[in-house]
Amino acid sequence: MVKIAHISDLHLTGYNFVKTWSENLRQLLSELKPDFLVITGDLTDDGYVYEYERVAYYLQDLRIQPQLVVPGNHDARNEGDKVFREFFGTRYPFYEDETIVFLGIDSTEPDIDDGHIGRENYDLIREKLRGGKKKFLLLHHHLLPIPGTGRERNIPVDAGDVLKICLEAGVDFVLSGHKHLPWVWRLEGSYFITAGTATSHRLKGFSYPSFNVLTLENGGAELRVVNVKDKSVGVTYRLKLSD
Repeated sequence: MVKIAHISDLHLTGYNFVKTWSENLRQLLSELKPDFLVITGDLTDDGYVYEYERVAYYLQDLRIQPQLVVPGNHDARNEGDKVFREFFGTRYPFYEDETIVFLGIDSTEPDIDDGHIGRENYDLIREKLRGGKKKFLLLHHHLLPIPGTGRERNIPVDAGDVLKICLEAGVDFVLSGHKHLPWVWRLEGSYFITAGTATSHRLKGFSYPSFNVLTLENGGAELRVVNVKDKSVGVTYRLKLSD
């Protein structure tokens, strides 16, 4: 069994940050004991050094390894992409073992909200996400529209090309954030999973702060959306994986 905690859009230093929810998240992750922690961007609000310092302390205090972190559009503000590298080493994290492989891609553009993968990264995705292992692509921006989030904006300008590469490579999961609302799409055997905001008031309508727990076991998968506010499970999805 492999257990993955997928959190996103913490906005740990912003006006809408909720400290109580961050403490709840820490407790829930401590009890969950995931094998991997994936964070798909917007850890900060404006990409300043002092914000990254607070984020780094919070993530270190979670005591979960490995952590795979990609930047979000808020993290790339004010030359935050350079600061991100100083704190996390790379904007393209990679992990591989005998059964699973993760590749993170920086989908941000400095000081704008729009997403972009870039042709220079297409071969990287093809090279790293191949073979018979369970394959994960991690990025901040969503490749497919998310219902209930208003007028569509900020999908990567080259999303179509990236979707084609994902399907050709047999990527099992594409994990993203950005829209502050959890959602799951299945497209030709690949699952596109978006996490909500875990510790911020930047919520859609009457939704709740949340993070995702993805469990792989016995050839299948289960996705639970955990409500950070009251520590309950909001919804559970049963996912069928390709052989």
